[in-house]
Amino acid sequence: MALDRRTEERIEQPVSPEAERETRLSPAQAVAGMRLNAPARGNRKLRTLLERVNADRQVKAWWHVANVNAAARLEINDHSWVHIQIVTNIALKLLRQLTKRGVEPSVVRDYGYESDDAEVVVTLGALLHCVGMAVHRDRHEDVSLLLAEQKMRDLLRGVYEEPDLTVIVCEALQAITSHREGGHPLTLEAGIVRVADALDMAEGRSRQPFERGRVSIHSLSAAAIDEVVIGEGEARPIAIEIRMNNSSGIYQVDGLLKAKLRGSGLEQYVEVTAHVESEAEKRLVAAYRIEP
Repeated sequence: MALDRRTEERIEQPVSPEAERETRLSPAQAVAGMRLNAPARGNRKLRTLLERVNADRQVKAWWHVANVNAAARLEINDHSWVHIQIVTNIALKLLRQLTKRGVEPSVVRDYGYESDDAEVVVTLGALLHCVGMAVHRDRHEDVSLLLAEQKMRDLLRGVYEEPDLTVIVCEALQAITSHREGGHPLTLEAGIVRVADALDMAEGRSRQPFERGRVSIHSLSAAAIDEVVIGEGEARPIAIEIRMNNSSGIYQVDGLLKAKLRGSGLEQYVEVTAHVESEAEKRLVAAYRIEP
């Protein structure tokens, strides 16, 4: 998974002074510092989409306001452009591993499109899945749909013509609405975005509430996740390894990731293992698996 230096630092040193200052920047300063990176791998449609997103100050402004609402006002987990970049990269990685192992994306099966088009759908869904947070946390998925529909058409202008443009936009909108709690993805692509969003769970994303004294099972379990590693499985196309520093992280795995994985359509393709790497807790929980 090709990530730029700032994203790698977010994973390795999750709460950097720069990240903490981001919500205090002026909108112009915050937007100027955003440069989303994801591997297009010869997919010209995807490359065009990424170039246009990086030039779109409105999309970046949504990401900034969403994070101000989340991090500064509600003091919940990170909803910045870095979260968007991580989810986008994870989603592309999941999709590419599945297609490599012969799993057919829904837009290929149902419309006769190519895998490149499935990558556009997944990327659009990941990029815009929580822009509604710029308005409010409550029912933000619905607000994301409202904001994203016309923006998707603008970003894909000339890349697709009708009726293909409407098909791709509708598939990406489904990915947005299906990522919510209780969502019901109808496509592989929507399920991928749903699971990718849940997999941005390393401690940096949720450390702020813990450090501000909001101690709960949510903040404790989030701080317990050190690393999420996505690789190829033996029995299944995707193996997800979650490394924890204490057993409270099981809540993130069993209570949150499992809820997003079940009903996603990816259950049969994914194996999840969580390990506690602290010597003090190895006898309590050595390993934990999500059963399909």
